[in-house]
Amino acid sequence: MTAQAPDVSVDDLLLDGRISLEDMVDRDALDELCRSFASLFGISVRIYSKEGALVADTAGEQELCVYVNTTTDGRRACSSTVAAVRSRDAGPSGDVMHPCFTGAAYRIIALEYDGRVVGRLIVGPFLPANVTDAPATLLDIPGIATERAATLLAKMPRAKLETVTRIAAHLKASLDLILFSGHKAFVTSKMHLMSVRESYRQLEEKTARLQEAFDRLKELDRLKSNFLATVSHELRTPLTSIIGYSEMLGEGFAGQLTAEQLDFVKTIHGKGDQLLSLIMSLLDLSKLESGTMRMTMGTMRLEPVLAEVVSTLAPTARKKRVKLALAPSGLLAELRGDPERLRQVFLNLVENAIKFTPADGTVTLSAAMIDDDGTSPDDGSEGDDDSGLALLAPVRTLVEVRVADTGIGIAARERPRVFDPFYQVDSSSTREYGGTGLGLSIVKRLVEGHGGSIRIEDNRPTGTVFAVRLPQAPP
Repeated sequence: MTAQAPDVSVDDLLLDGRISLEDMVDRDALDELCRSFASLFGISVRIYSKEGALVADTAGEQELCVYVNTTTDGRRACSSTVAAVRSRDAGPSGDVMHPCFTGAAYRIIALEYDGRVVGRLIVGPFLPANVTDAPATLLDIPGIATERAATLLAKMPRAKLETVTRIAAHLKASLDLILFSGHKAFVTSKMHLMSVRESYRQLEEKTARLQEAFDRLKELDRLKSNFLATVSHELRTPLTSIIGYSEMLGEGFAGQLTAEQLDFVKTIHGKGDQLLSLIMSLLDLSKLESGTMRMTMGTMRLEPVLAEVVSTLAPTARKKRVKLALAPSGLLAELRGDPERLRQVFLNLVENAIKFTPADGTVTLSAAMIDDDGTSPDDGSEGDDDSGLALLAPVRTLVEVRVADTGIGIAARERPRVFDPFYQVDSSSTREYGGTGLGLSIVKRLVEGHGGSIRIEDNRPTGTVFAVRLPQAPP
């Protein structure tokens, strides 16, 4: 959905449209202006919009008007006069006088801006200087006392027409300045609003396109996972047969092989194992991405798993002349996890460490109990928080397993990406170390599936440390 087009056009901003007086000026400012003129000259001032709405008023009423409105005919005459004043056009000159039945008068002045009439300025009622006696139109109203009317008429502000003209001209000039400032502020605010709306509309369009692209990529990712799962499953069956038959050939089930033939069969068997490992990794990745991988969770101890990992990979380490060691830990804690999946995690990490460690190097596997603030629960440390609030929070005990090597290490800029599927630090065609880039991605997902975390640290002066933290099983 896109934003609607702005309801204010450029024509409106140039005062060629529907902009009214109320849009351009502040009513409180106009009221203050009218009251100041009324206090200076004693004459009421009112401002109406072009449509006849009252925009500003001194809110004062002459005593004679109050007296006249006490009679029925007086009220009717007053209402008729006010209606006539409000509806009367200022004429071609933009300035007319309108008489009142009381002998007073109103000055009606057109308010113009940029050649357009935007409202009316009404000054009055005031008593022209040449009026000395109450007119018959006032005295003939039933219920009006002549003496009382004459007394109140004398209290009405009296002014010469020239004086009223000067007052009106000055007031109009002040209003012109207010209109100019108001229109400038109005245009600025509306242009800003139009700019914001246009930016929002463009943002919505870009968001819609991004959402469409995201949905498409999500669908492609799903299709990719399904394709990998299907192809991997279909490849595993014939590959198992290839590995099995190569084993039988190597063991002499089809007759004695020459030394050269035996080397060929061993190569076939080794490459088949590599390909099977790749296919199993693809299947694991597709299951993890689709959420269909099952983990058999239970209470377990981690020491036997780590010992089995070291025992399994000891021949590989010896073949590379790498020293593989399991540091004694004396762990007593139990975890809640899947032993087979955790075995897969540490097999992958240790195998990677051996692969990237040169001859005469060292790979060390160690485990320790720590609190979730990174300190050992037995060292008496209170952590880095000196506010005392840490005392109120429950402390979680974790098992941290560290796989440290003295290999080539991982640059700091590469560490956040090594857990991405298929990512290789050295992706050139001449890279020294093999691999598909799936192992660490699977490791990270399996660790997080156990409620744990994995991170990479330096191992000075050379090498890398993979630190896996897993929560202790609840009592």
